[in-house]
Amino acid sequence: MKRLALAAFAATLAELSGVALTATAVWLVVRAADQPPMAALTVAVVAVRALALSRGALRYAERLAGHDAVLRHLADLRGRVYESLLRQPVQRRGGDLVTRLVSDVDAVQDVVLRCLLPACAAGLVGAVAVLVVPALVLPVLLLGVVLPLAAFSLADSHLRALAPLRSRLAERTVALVHGAAELTAFGVLDDELARSGRVITDIATREHRATTRTGALTAVAVLIQFGTALALLSTGAPAPVVLGAVAVLEVFLPLTTAAQRWAETRGSLTRVRELLTARRPVPALTEDLPPGTRLAVVGPSGAGKTTLLSRFAVPDARGALADAHVFHTTVRANVLLAKPDATQEELDFAAHTTDLDLPWDLVVGEHGTALSGGQRQRLILTRAVLSTPPVLLLDEPVEGLPPTQADQVLHRVLSTAPSTVVLITHRLTPLAHEHFDEILVLDNGVITQRGTHATLVTTPGYYRDRWKDETSKSEYRNSYR
Repeated sequence: MKRLALAAFAATLAELSGVALTATAVWLVVRAADQPPMAALTVAVVAVRALALSRGALRYAERLAGHDAVLRHLADLRGRVYESLLRQPVQRRGGDLVTRLVSDVDAVQDVVLRCLLPACAAGLVGAVAVLVVPALVLPVLLLGVVLPLAAFSLADSHLRALAPLRSRLAERTVALVHGAAELTAFGVLDDELARSGRVITDIATREHRATTRTGALTAVAVLIQFGTALALLSTGAPAPVVLGAVAVLEVFLPLTTAAQRWAETRGSLTRVRELLTARRPVPALTEDLPPGTRLAVVGPSGAGKTTLLSRFAVPDARGALADAHVFHTTVRANVLLAKPDATQEELDFAAHTTDLDLPWDLVVGEHGTALSGGQRQRLILTRAVLSTPPVLLLDEPVEGLPPTQADQVLHRVLSTAPSTVVLITHRLTPLAHEHFDEILVLDNGVITQRGTHATLVTTPGYYRDRWKDETSKSEYRNSYR
């Protein structure tokens, strides 16, 4: 705060020096036209030089103090934002959110340097000017209050109208990028491009209107400035006073732009404040997992199984999540992310464990598009097996595989995992053959049953009903074969 106060004080003195320089220089020119003795002009000449030098020095001091204060604050703010991000659930910590928050934090710099400091300097200069020339009250109010409020209102309404259009354009762009093949196949690609073009045209039209309004406000500000000068001339005010008044009103011209910038950055400041003040979500369910514990979670769709898994995947837990990103590179490079110095024997063992039979040099495509769903799952599992994490979180790890192959792969993965394991699955067959310390049955985020497989299959409830249904289907398939 001290550095900001120093910057505001230096900015005010720099603006006052500029006003005084203009008035003194005009007086010097007018007085010199009468050809007085040089001694009569000495004080004015020295004053002009001193004011010119002081104005530059004060402007430098203002920039130095202002940027120093802002950069120190940004460094502290970035640290607090990062710590706040770490406290959020995993699903809120996406790359887009992080990128957006970087832009939002950077907006603080514009608020201070382009909005706050100019407004403080203009307010103090205006107060001094009104005390010296009371006739400047009206133009100061118009340029310092009315026009900035009008600019803020226009910019705010423009941004509100533009937000849904930009959102619509972003959605259409994503749809065109990811669905180009389907749109081409159905012959509607040109129609989608035309719709996107209309949205772009609408955005451009609104931007043009906003630019026109901004230009109109600037023109009004200039008219007020020179109208004030004409009014002072008509009252017989001396030239130094007239041009000094013009210099005073010049200080208020950037406030229109500052008000528009404030409207643009207000949303960024709100998002940063909400993030910093947000409390860490407290899950309705908390489970302590001692090292080496094996926990299974089952339940109907929408019961909250994956949500529960995300609660384990907070910074309190360290390990590998078997629902990871597949990079646009080779199978080998994707697997080696878990252990860059792994030997070929270790790679082959991990691949055998997960039944991964892909060529090591196969390029998998962006997000693994060159792979089937089952191959992608096994690639991610191979990476998890190679990393040998202390905590392994598995969310339907063998989804998409035939039941027999799925059970074999899961058995080998669990057999080689010397770690704490949390498994979410909708199939109960693996739970009957693998050792789990406890099985949780969830429904709407609430534990309705808990125990081992042996106890749950004899207890009335979802687990026993699901087990009977699954075994009957298995018997039907075997008899059909």
